[in-house]
Amino acid sequence: MKTSFEHALQRYSLNGATMGGRYTAIFYATGQADVAAIGASLYAAVDRVDRQMSTWNAASDLSRLNAAPENTWLAVPQELALVLAAGLQVSRESGGAFDMAVGQLVEDWGFGPSQGRPSPQIAAQHGKAYHPATDALDVDLAGRQVRKRAPLMLDLSGIAKGFGVDQLAHCLDGWGIDSYLVGIDGEMRARSSRPDGKAWSVAIEKPTPGIREIGGVMELHDMAIATSGDYRRWVEIDGTRHAHTMHPALRLPVSNRLAAATVLAPSCMLADAWATAFMVLGDAEGVALASKRGMDVLFVLRHGAALEEILLVDGKIA
Repeated sequence: MKTSFEHALQRYSLNGATMGGRYTAIFYATGQADVAAIGASLYAAVDRVDRQMSTWNAASDLSRLNAAPENTWLAVPQELALVLAAGLQVSRESGGAFDMAVGQLVEDWGFGPSQGRPSPQIAAQHGKAYHPATDALDVDLAGRQVRKRAPLMLDLSGIAKGFGVDQLAHCLDGWGIDSYLVGIDGEMRARSSRPDGKAWSVAIEKPTPGIREIGGVMELHDMAIATSGDYRRWVEIDGTRHAHTMHPALRLPVSNRLAAATVLAPSCMLADAWATAFMVLGDAEGVALASKRGMDVLFVLRHGAALEEILLVDGKIA
């Protein structure tokens, strides 16, 4: 017969390195939980995503796809096919603001695997036609295969981390754990609430370059959250900072009044991709689209040294 102690829920916290950052998993389970096995499965979940979708790993499935010839179907893992299909969907729904085909731009500006010196002149005019992923990428989900119809260098940094968070969540779901908060860096996903009935609290970082400070707190309950901003990764050229998010149409780093966009969505993959899309769209177009779609988004605008927040709940300004 099990004692009440054995039935009592205990708090566990696991973490590790992945995707150039760290993953975390805070969850509640009984004292009989096999924490070592759970930890191993969490690591395996994010490691699988990293091995499939990293541009920093020359042996990844994404690197293999980038190097593949055009007009040839290439077999890919199911997870990669799902992410590519979701990326195409967000790209279409955002009018091309989110585009996975920015890999060469990312590389030219010094944010890619080679971490070379930024080459803005090459990035702006390297003479090659730009092919959005929606125009040149076919994804066959049922057949788990992908085809490029034009030269493409794909980059999944705006969606893969969110998918990795979803995989952490699915992992804990598989262990029968129904109270958790998982994340990779600032992208998070929560299931249910804490055992005391309180929602999970997630800190929102203030978009101050080079300084880590909390700007606010959001509560999550069966929801995911992701933030994209101009304050974590940038290069400085002739005294001007250029953020790492690329504007597909302009073929340049994003330059608008948005300092950060934080999106709440059912999946972290979609929250991640939409946060990137809104950074590209900027405050006016971004707020308009989020409102039209009935989304929950926090826009932080930069006015010199001052910051302005616009919070949309179900598409309406709160």
